[in-house]
Amino acid sequence: MQVPLEVTYRNLDKTSALETLIQEKVAKLEEVCDHISSCRVAVEKVHDHPDHGSPFRVRVDLTVPPGHELAVAKNPAESTQHIPLESVVRSAFDAARKQLVKLVDRQQNRTKSHPDQEMGAIVTQLFPEEGYGFLRDLDGQEIYFHRNSVLNNDFDRLTLGTGVHCFVQEGEEGPQASTVQIVSKPGANAEKSEGAPIDLPAGWQS
Repeated sequence: MQVPLEVTYRNLDKTSALETLIQEKVAKLEEVCDHISSCRVAVEKVHDHPDHGSPFRVRVDLTVPPGHELAVAKNPAESTQHIPLESVVRSAFDAARKQLVKLVDRQQNRTKSHPDQEMGAIVTQLFPEEGYGFLRDLDGQEIYFHRNSVLNNDFDRLTLGTGVHCFVQEGEEGPQASTVQIVSKPGANAEKSEGAPIDLPAGWQS
């Protein structure tokens, strides 16, 4: 957790048993999501009237990158039978865990659908002296890459038509490959012609 756990108490004393319970529940949340930014827990005694139900209120606030905020508050209704504070704490954390599970599932599904823009492409232009070139993916998108992004120092092995596996991110001037790895080489007659476009294989858009 980036920010240390923050627990506040109002109108009741902190106990070691309660602190231990909260620490255990926070650890369970971190098992669900290992990149929680912060967790704030507020424990409050709101009244001293046994006939008004449980006197306790527990609130759990979580922040999760990139900018998600989850909040749960448990304050048993007046008609509810008196509920011990430990049970209210457990109930609040159980509700927070359910929200966190849903958020993590959404994030993971989004990552699976767009795995850092992982894709296959071929080399369509090379500028060896300048140390860069361009790829093209199956959708016809042109992707810039630099010598330093080619794995295993294989830039000099590239020729027009070389098949590569790459990760693409959005740069200041358009898509660019953060990593490029050779997966197949073109025929022996292919030449490393500086800046020259290449005729794409069937299935690739020009």
